[in-house]
This record gives sequence, C-alpha cells and structure tokens, in this order.
Amino acid sequence: MKQILQYLFNHNTLSKAEAKAILTEIAQNKFNENEVTAFVTVFLMRSITLEEMEGFQEALLRLSVSVDLETDDLVDIVGTGGDGKDTFNISTLASFVVAGTGQKVAKHGNYGVSSISGASNVLEELGYSFKTDSGDLRADLAKGNICFLHAPLFHPALRSVAPLRKGLGLRTFFNILGPLVNPARPKFSMIGVYSLEIARIYQYLLQKKQENFLLVHALDGYDEISLTSDTKIFDKSGEYIFSAQELGFKNINANSIFGGNTKQDAAKIFRSVLEGNGTYEQNAVVLANAAMALKNTGKHGDYKHCLALATESLESGNALKSLEIIIK
Repeated sequence: MKQILQYLFNHNTLSKAEAKAILTEIAQNKFNENEVTAFVTVFLMRSITLEEMEGFQEALLRLSVSVDLETDDLVDIVGTGGDGKDTFNISTLASFVVAGTGQKVAKHGNYGVSSISGASNVLEELGYSFKTDSGDLRADLAKGNICFLHAPLFHPALRSVAPLRKGLGLRTFFNILGPLVNPARPKFSMIGVYSLEIARIYQYLLQKKQENFLLVHALDGYDEISLTSDTKIFDKSGEYIFSAQELGFKNINANSIFGGNTKQDAAKIFRSVLEGNGTYEQNAVVLANAAMALKNTGKHGDYKHCLALATESLESGNALKSLEIIIK
C-alpha cells in the first residue's frame, strides 16, 4: 500500500484495473486501518476519475451477495448522500410513493454516515427487518411492490471500512459508489448527486452501462429535487434545467425539508407524510422526485401524468400500504 499511496500523493490517478484490484484487496483486509484511511483521504482531496470509479464499481459488484428478484422491471431512487443538507428521507419516501402506483421498486440503502438518518436507519426505526433471502425479497416485491436491500448485508466486503467511514463522518468515494452497486441491478435508476462534477462522471459511466438512467442535482447542492432552487437533470438524451414551477410546485425554503435531529424525528416525519399529514413542502419534494422516477421508466406517460399518479398513490394511502405490508 505504501507504494500505491506514494504514487497517489504524487498526483497520479489509478487505471480501472488498478482501482479494481486495490478495492478488492481492501475488502480482503490486506491493509491496516491507517493505510486504508490514507487511501480514502486521497479522494477527499481530489475528485475521483471515471476509470477509478468504474474499477471500484466492478470490484464491489463482483464481491456482492447475488440476489434474484426474477424481474428486471425495477426502479431505484437513491442519492449519493453527503450533501450536508440534513433533509428528511426524501428518496426513500418517493420510493414508497412509486411502489404505491404499482411500479416495482428495489431500493438500495444504508445507514447514514454524514447525516442523522439514512434509509436503513429510518426503515429500521419504523420496524422493518432487513432481509437477504431472494425469496423473502420477492415476497415483499409481490405484496408491497417494493423491497429494500440493506447495503452492508449485500456488500460484506465493506464491513472492514464501515467503522472507518463512521469515524471520519465525511463524504467519501463510498458515497459515490453506493448508487452504482445495487445488487438487484435495477433497469431504471434515478440517482441524486451532490455536485455537477460527479454528475458528469456518472453520466459518462452510465451511458456505457445502463440505458435508463436519470441523474438529478439541485443547483444549490442537494442530491435530489429539492424545490429550493432549479434542478439539473441528466439522462441518456441530454441535460435539462427545471424550475420548481415547471415541476408543478412553488419554490420552498430549506428549513421546511429539514429531517430532524434524531432517527426518531426522521421516522416520525416519514410516517406523517405517508399518513397524509405532511406539510405542503414535504409532500411537494416527495411527489416531484417520485414523478420524475416514474417518468424515467418511459411507461407512465409524461411528467404531468406521472405527477398525477404519484399524487394519487400518496393521497389514496397506497404508498402507506406498501410500507405497512413489508413491515408486517
């Protein structure tokens, strides 16, 4: 590792093959904690390259626990995290709204590292039991149109770096990799990114590997459609900017989508929104993200129609029903 670190400290970057090999060796505990911390720190001081990201992605997917959901008609809505905005669990809520329309969702998530409550925190707080068995996940998918893949259970290779990430409490390249390594390999991915620079790397990578992708970035730094500012969207066809008004809503204040100070706060907000007691602002951001994810499938019409489907899912209680089914 010392050679690798010196190479990187001299402002060099890794090839795809080198990145794949090094992350595989990290997963096999071939390096000590100080060496791995130094390696991770390199990518806090400079941006990851396309080749490095591709190598890391291939290593993690190769080492992941396989899952067979017997369908490729799956949506994932996921963010890189690490935007430092401390919002409530918007993408996870949007996933349940999408499930409530009848569209199947394979949501990939983890505990929060740089935030109070990640997807895994809030679902665990609400009573969900994490599952790894493909049959159990298929049962959730059949009954509730959604299943949840808790990342640490499907990426045992990363157990060794979990304490390190938690200890740093900072956004690392593992945040960037998370959305790219869903073991269910969903056909339709909507990924929120915290910077335009990372969005471009994702765009180059996904154009090579996945046809139906959508990247979202709020221009004031959120890794989702936040409605606090304009949103930049990237897909296979190009790049677009949408105002809150063009998405069917008014601009909102950042404080109105704050996620609380504890996991309990996050869970309370989560259930409140699904039970129909969310504020205008909370409902608006969830519906905008759900509608865009539905539109990305190309199966549900234009954005306006997708927004109507998402609104019906939330207001009818179907989104809540999806949550209650998989918790039971």
